[in-house]
Amino acid sequence: MPARDIDEVVLLLDRQIATYLDRRSPLAYFAALYRAITIRVRRGIELGTFEDGPRMDRFDTAFGNRYFAALDAVADGREPAKSWRVAFGAESRPCTAILQHILLGVNAHINFDLPFAAVAAAPGASLPGLWNDYDAINRIIAETYDEVQTLIGRFSPLLHVLDHVGGNTDEAVVNFSIVAARDEAWHEATRLARESGASIERATRSLDRRAALVGDRLILPGGPIGLALQLIADTESRDVIAVAEALIAFA
Repeated sequence: MPARDIDEVVLLLDRQIATYLDRRSPLAYFAALYRAITIRVRRGIELGTFEDGPRMDRFDTAFGNRYFAALDAVADGREPAKSWRVAFGAESRPCTAILQHILLGVNAHINFDLPFAAVAAAPGASLPGLWNDYDAINRIIAETYDEVQTLIGRFSPLLHVLDHVGGNTDEAVVNFSIVAARDEAWHEATRLARESGASIERATRSLDRRAALVGDRLILPGGPIGLALQLIADTESRDVIAVAEALIAFA
């Protein structure tokens, strides 16, 4: 059952996190981060941060429901989008770092889901009017993600190795930028706002395919980055509950 407003988005996230924690699944990491960001957006709505609070509630709800739809597909034995299959498939993959689990979820949700949520909240010619509030969420996310990286370091003592090994590499796990991804998602939303019918279907397949490719690079970067990530994963905490609860707490 989809969420009807942002409060229900938080409620459904709480339930999903509980499910993941029951089975000690690292998929709880992304869900916990998503919950924290959603609560901060809700707080912004309550404080009048956005130009149109009710629209932002609808936007956040449409966005959350795309994640829940992917989860429902898995629960029903159906295949979710390719980008979500990559993210969910990492649950049982050994030597996957906390940061990788988080970025896999972020990638699927932003690079694939977000353009459609934006168009759902502000269809057609009304989309440009969403930009200021969309950009305000970018600032919330950037601030949150900076805090998350510091928090992950408490559980992943060698995470800083990525900065040294990364150098000038173009590997996605080093250079992934949530704000840049959201900027690209906005560009895609402006294209979607002008499309209809078969064009929407083609755009959906294209966005999903591209997000899945980014996901593949996040999980299997290879070379020095791949070796560094294996070392990082081997030395970080495997206490899924502790990590997830820390991500929840800073909301």
